[in-house]
Amino acid sequence: MKNRKRRQQRGRTLSTSAVQAVEALIKGMPRRRDLLLEYLHRIQDHQRCLPRDYLHALAHLLQLSQVEVYEVASFYHHFDIVNYSEESTSENPPGITIRVCSSITCEMMGSQELLQKLAALGLENIRIQDVPCVGRCDKAPVVVVGRNPVEKATVALVKETVLKKEIEEIYPDHLTYTEYRDLGGYSFYAQLKKDFNAEKKVNILREIEVSGLRGLGGAGFPVGKKWLIVSAQAAPRMMVVNIDEGEPGTFKDRHYLEKDPRKFIEGMLIAALVVDVETIVVYIRDEYPAIRGMLETEFQAFRDDPYCQIPKIEIRRGAGAYVCGEESAMLESIEGKRGMPRLRPPYVAERGLYGRPTLVHNMESLYWVRDIIVKGADWFTKQGRCHRHGLRSFSVSGRVNNPGVHLAPAGITLRELVDEYCGGMQQGHTLYGYLPGGASGGILPANLDGIPLDFDTLLAHGCFIGSAAIIIFSDQDSAKKVALNAMRFFKHESCGQCTPCRVGTAQALTLMKEAKWNIPLMQDLSMVMRDASICGLGQAAPNPMDCVIRYFPQEVDHAEF
Repeated sequence: MKNRKRRQQRGRTLSTSAVQAVEALIKGMPRRRDLLLEYLHRIQDHQRCLPRDYLHALAHLLQLSQVEVYEVASFYHHFDIVNYSEESTSENPPGITIRVCSSITCEMMGSQELLQKLAALGLENIRIQDVPCVGRCDKAPVVVVGRNPVEKATVALVKETVLKKEIEEIYPDHLTYTEYRDLGGYSFYAQLKKDFNAEKKVNILREIEVSGLRGLGGAGFPVGKKWLIVSAQAAPRMMVVNIDEGEPGTFKDRHYLEKDPRKFIEGMLIAALVVDVETIVVYIRDEYPAIRGMLETEFQAFRDDPYCQIPKIEIRRGAGAYVCGEESAMLESIEGKRGMPRLRPPYVAERGLYGRPTLVHNMESLYWVRDIIVKGADWFTKQGRCHRHGLRSFSVSGRVNNPGVHLAPAGITLRELVDEYCGGMQQGHTLYGYLPGGASGGILPANLDGIPLDFDTLLAHGCFIGSAAIIIFSDQDSAKKVALNAMRFFKHESCGQCTPCRVGTAQALTLMKEAKWNIPLMQDLSMVMRDASICGLGQAAPNPMDCVIRYFPQEVDHAEF
């Protein structure tokens, strides 16, 4: 057969107007592959979506393949990819998106009923989405109108917000950079940097190590040990701050950033000074736009009017992927890729961001650094109960009178936490069970409310404290429904890289929906997921299911197999 000349080029035709539009949107930004997510955010913020023509244009401008850009954009839940042409914009999303949180606490407080009522309103140019946790569980149920969170939402309150077109979150009034400096802010770091030497470095490392401060994002790795490990690696070294708290039930990082962001910033700068890092990257979840804006303003003010020399600081914006809370997946995201966990070794302390040794910390871990150095390790270690040491920030939500972030001694029991800090159970509700570490930390019954809440104390009971997200449910709730909600979340958030997690979460959800649970099959599935999943998502996903089998057998109609 004779070769025939193609009448047109295969694939999507490059749109000149789309190229010009994308060029204008990313004007002033350096052309770097690792900034791919930032470019995608620029486009979506302007267009309310990601038109395919724009993705093609972006690939052309970055000299990347179309599939490389598309696979990244399609990985993250917050990016809306649509077919678009100049002749038709019918596939563009409506003007306002209403996101109804479907997390454990919000569902407990009626979010599904609220979702149905909002859908029945028939508001024009509106779309309504059922979304995972938005990090405001203490104010459940939560609805996000555009980028404006409506707390303790009702149909009337959401409708009023929509009609007023209040779609942007407003950050509360706070001190400006100049006002804070005039009050002595950042003076401790400035003086420390001025006098910093090898002896001071040793003293600070000793204080942090003696304090027993641990990573407060979930893993609990000792902070002092991590600083020593990264310091021993060859320069240049990097530092990444993880503010992607996507664990359902967790909102402590948001609380502290709204309350005292400079305490975190100073702790971050001290850590960077001690470990001698070249660049700091702050990775913040997309659901916190006001906090992101505040940090951008603060860092820019530092650059414009430097109090003292600081490392280069960049802010990177997440895009709705829970798995990016895992440190190596977060680094992949910062590098402009899909947020898929890396196989180890090497560990990120040895080869992390851009292949360089990287110090990775949760925001709250850094929040306590300045106080420990100023007040001494003894101030921190003398706190605690039941032979535990230090302070813990508990994100408490659910059936209590006073939900919120409660700073309490490490080792406090759930019973003490509820009675002394949370104002007791809500009227008409009796404690039935609780999740000590968010959706992934397992579920415990009321008769185990006397266990000290801290790292390692819950392992014998098949649970862990993680980021200390405490979700409390009552005799009017169901442990089985709580576990189903958690497994739906894990299935939705699995990155799909490994079969045990991708298939296991889906199969577990199917089995859990059955009236009679196939216990032997579920236990086999749980073992495979724990042993063979690459990262903590798949390894911890079976926890809620296993705990219902172990502690709430009355809710499972056992079948004979």
